[in-house]
Amino acid sequence: MAKRILVAVIFVPLLIWTMLFLPAIVWTLVVTFIAAVAAFEFLRAMKVTDRRLIGWTVAAAALIPLLCWAENTVGELEHYNYIYFPVLLLLIFPFFHSIGTFGRENEVPVAHLMSCYFAGVVLPLALAALVELKCMEHGRYLVLLAVLMAFVTDAGAYFVGVFFGKHRGITAVSPNKSLEGYIGGFVTGVLFALAYGLVVQAVEQVEVSLPGLAVCGFLGALATEMGDLAFSYVKRQMGVKDYGHLLPGHGGMLDRFDSMIFCGPVILLCAAVLPML
Repeated sequence: MAKRILVAVIFVPLLIWTMLFLPAIVWTLVVTFIAAVAAFEFLRAMKVTDRRLIGWTVAAAALIPLLCWAENTVGELEHYNYIYFPVLLLLIFPFFHSIGTFGRENEVPVAHLMSCYFAGVVLPLALAALVELKCMEHGRYLVLLAVLMAFVTDAGAYFVGVFFGKHRGITAVSPNKSLEGYIGGFVTGVLFALAYGLVVQAVEQVEVSLPGLAVCGFLGALATEMGDLAFSYVKRQMGVKDYGHLLPGHGGMLDRFDSMIFCGPVILLCAAVLPML
């Protein structure tokens, strides 16, 4: 518990400082690192051992957030979908390699190949939403909203579940979580979004839409809880306790950022279609 608290005390302020005050490229490099490590951790959980598949997948996962930043900020790259390059990388090389192993002792299972596409394309594309948010108008506040939404919703669901949870076993994936905890997460998400909007309005003197933020808070909380359940489901299926041990007391990157993989794209969609900031 002491290690968990110490890591949170150091890690969370650094993330907030990076999002609020440092250039978008610095935040992009942080997301790139998270995506690459998360891709590796996912493949390890899925028992993928082929080094070539792992290398191509991690490379694609690292490229996607960087290309997302470039397409938003580098004039010459705007309006060109260079982000398809790493997708093409994972379509051609792993299939070519896997076909070559067919019928041999080192044959690559199709499930491992599909795991590479999920880890190398889906995960980093979802995390790249945090880069897209940072590059938008009022981007530092939008990306901070997405990241804090995931943390606060998780915390709200946990504490409400601990103190008020009675109806447990809602899902077999997380049998200790209660209906009260899930509801607490939704309520916490909405209240946080509203409070966050009022703080930004006071600090930046910009008009905010509280109804839009309330909708965003509910959808963000829903996505956060779904992300947590989704990656818990993978761990239960594969018999894995934690995805990694990079963050003492918290597990791996995927353990810590699983909720944001779902929450980030939802907040990005809300920012695009709802009046918020």
